[in-house]
Amino acid sequence: MTKQELIDKLNEDLADELGAIIQYVVYSARATGPFRPQLSQFFLAEVADEQAHAQFLANKICSLGGTPTTTPRPVPLPDGNRAMLEEVVAAERRATASYVQRAQDAEAYGDKGLMVQIEDFIRDESSHVEETERILRDWPL
Repeated sequence: MTKQELIDKLNEDLADELGAIIQYVVYSARATGPFRPQLSQFFLAEVADEQAHAQFLANKICSLGGTPTTTPRPVPLPDGNRAMLEEVVAAERRATASYVQRAQDAEAYGDKGLMVQIEDFIRDESSHVEETERILRDWPL
């Protein structure tokens, strides 16, 4: 793992986090129905974690001599609350898998601090998946 390869991978992660921020803000606004207040708050509550991840990644990319991306990943706009929740689960699972790989990349590069921080991100993303899956468990079809 070269420094440039690591920077490129971290920029992919940053694009995902920027997309996640947009996703949660937009989904919060698009939530409808009798559970709109709770669902809207649920989505907005996730923004702070994603923003913290994005800030760390941008700082790390700069520390490594790279330039942080300003382009978020595309955000799907599914119709309905259930579909938005399902998309959140899919996105958070992708983020978890990506961070598992990134922790390995950081270790291969020799940056133990980055590896530990990324492992914290894995915990955060896994928690987001679990919480969203619990909401979906009894969500009406």
